[in-house]
Amino acid sequence: MPMPLMMSTQSLMLMIPAILFTLYAQSKVKSTFNKYLQVRTLKGFTGSQVARGILDRNGMHDVNVERSQGSLSDHYDPRSKVVRLSPEVYERSSVASVSVAAHEVGHALQHAGGYLPLTIRNNFVLPIANFGSKTAWIFILGGFLFRGEIMGVDMLDLGILLFAAAVVFQIVTLPVEFNASTRAVALLEGNGYLEASEMPQSKKVLNAAALTYVASMAAAVLQLARLIMLRNRR
Repeated sequence: MPMPLMMSTQSLMLMIPAILFTLYAQSKVKSTFNKYLQVRTLKGFTGSQVARGILDRNGMHDVNVERSQGSLSDHYDPRSKVVRLSPEVYERSSVASVSVAAHEVGHALQHAGGYLPLTIRNNFVLPIANFGSKTAWIFILGGFLFRGEIMGVDMLDLGILLFAAAVVFQIVTLPVEFNASTRAVALLEGNGYLEASEMPQSKKVLNAAALTYVASMAAAVLQLARLIMLRNRR
């Protein structure tokens, strides 16, 4: 029967390590960020000042720096050419604030320089992944419940393929995020925003943030493996 099959104990066990890893990564990034949010930098630059300063030094005067809403909502929007920083990053002069700000500017520099993994992710993988993440489970559930077909293609197989596109997005995201963090470290130290003694703290913030992307990728890969297992047992 389809529903008991979906509740396969063996396949669910496959997800336990991913769930635990994800919970650990989320806890790690929050605790590390909050810890170094309380550590004021020696130079006293705020996150917004660091972001604006790095952009201007690289001639990127057309990229704006704006305050966003919500904690850990920091991101770079390539369509609008805007670096959006959460309030605690935008206005505070902490190790965590300037580290996150520099990371997001790293994405802006990737965009301006045509960094290949970012180009592939945004122009090719992202559109398919967005569609896949929104529709994959409709086809997957339809395939388990009704064993239907769409234009001769099994609904379950179609759903798994769409979900696989979202997994590819997670995988391609890893080098993009690691590269942005590498750039952030070089920018902070090279431009004098942080002293050498502060760099290990900055790296801890960036490494903790990177861990969440690793966890998301691992969870997505294991979920895909679980779906393939269930499909083969159907």
